[in-house]
Order: sequence, then structure tokens, then C-alpha cells
Amino acid sequence: MLWTSGSLHAQSPKEIVQQAVQTELAASSNDRSRWRFRQEEKVPGDTVSIVVQTAQGSVRKKIEQDGHPLTLEQEAAEMERVQDFIHDPALLQKQRRDGEHDDKSARELLEMLPESFLWKVSSETPELITLAFEPNPKFDPPNMEARVMGTMGGVLVVDRNQHRIRTIRGTLSQDVNIGWGLLGKLRQGGTFDVERREVAPGLWQIVETHVHIDGRALFFKTIGQQQDEINSSYSRVPDGTTLEHAVGMLADKKDVGCPMCTTR
Repeated sequence: MLWTSGSLHAQSPKEIVQQAVQTELAASSNDRSRWRFRQEEKVPGDTVSIVVQTAQGSVRKKIEQDGHPLTLEQEAAEMERVQDFIHDPALLQKQRRDGEHDDKSARELLEMLPESFLWKVSSETPELITLAFEPNPKFDPPNMEARVMGTMGGVLVVDRNQHRIRTIRGTLSQDVNIGWGLLGKLRQGGTFDVERREVAPGLWQIVETHVHIDGRALFFKTIGQQQDEINSSYSRVPDGTTLEHAVGMLADKKDVGCPMCTTR
């Protein structure tokens, strides 16, 4: 059993995970903050973009490609693409619909964490608790996302003061056949690593996502088969920011050269 910071009662490893999950779900429901940040993507290609979130949607502008700033022609084409996007109701609706789908899937997977794995504390410091997990043979996955998740083994790192999930890292412990292998297979040894940090008091965001899962399949929408993404240089976007205002914020070069300033 384990004594956690801020608690008067000993908690089992599963209870620590349950508390972290409930904290994350509550934070997700209550957090209305929106952000401007730098996003570096390694797969596919090597691009750097600036992203600005608003209540109407998010706008993104590429600023580098394969280590080089955009040419004047590329810059003009990128700004034309952004303008076309913010004035296209169908594209905005698709972005909202995709975002709602991803949020729903993320909530469902988060809610399944305590039951889908067997948990044990592997190490702890005054600030962090690291829990190891392995597949729970009694877990009955309700969908393909849960089935894939349920074959993972890895670690979960929890901030013990705020009960927030800082890191989740896993490896596929076995091959996953989809449709008895007819629709695809994900190969044993595939990995994922998601890192989160507090970017403002009480406000946490994903700063790194690394996914490398080999196979042939129509993988679930919330996460790609091959993905390396680093988000940094977070700054708060004022409430009421419109898409048009966000486009203006894309041109601001402030802080975009500090890729690691919020990742550690």
C-alpha cells in the first residue's frame, strides 16, 4: 500500500490510477483555455507549424519544411490556404466533428485505464509516482481501440501533488489481428509515448507524442501508426479570439524558436 501526498488514506496502485483518471476527466470538462503553440512533426516529413486555437476552431500555418523556412512563394500559398480554410464552413465543421470524435475516444480510453491493466508501483519520488502496467487477462475490450490498448504493457507517471498524468508509455506485447487477420495486423513491439506538462498553473497540455506501430490496418483515428510530434512555446489565447484574429497571431514570430521551453 502507498501513502500519497494530500491523502489521509493509503491507496492501492489501482486507486492511484483511478484518482488520476478522475482528475483528468474533471479537468477536461472544466478547462476552457485555448493556446498558441509551436508544433514540430517528424512523420510524415519534417515540418514546423504555428497553431492557434479558438472557440470556432484551430488554425495552423507551416513555417518550416525539412529544416528550412518557407520561401516567399510557399509563404503566400500557405496564407492563402489558411484564408480558404477559415472561410469554408464545410472544412470547419469537419474539424469540429473530428475533434469531438477524438475527444470522445480519448475519454473512453482514459476511463478504461484502471480496469484494462494490472498495476503496481515501480518507483516514487516526492513529486512523481511511476506505475508499471501489464494487460489484464480479465478485461473484455468493447472496441478495437480498447483491444489494442489492452495488449500494451508499460509505465504511467503521475504527478503526486496534482494527481495529473504526466507520462504514459507502452509497448504492444503481442500481435493484434483485426478481423481475424483479414483486415490487418499490428505487430508485437510497437510503441507509443505521450508526455504532458503543466504549461500554466493547473493547466496541462500534451508536449510530445511518439507512436511507432508497424502493421497493415485502418488504425483508429485518435492516434496514427507512425507519429512524432513535439508541441512547445505555449502561450494563452485571449477569450473571444476569432478565427480572423487567430490568423493574425499566426504571423507573430514571438517565441517560435524555443522548441523545448515547455517540454521539461
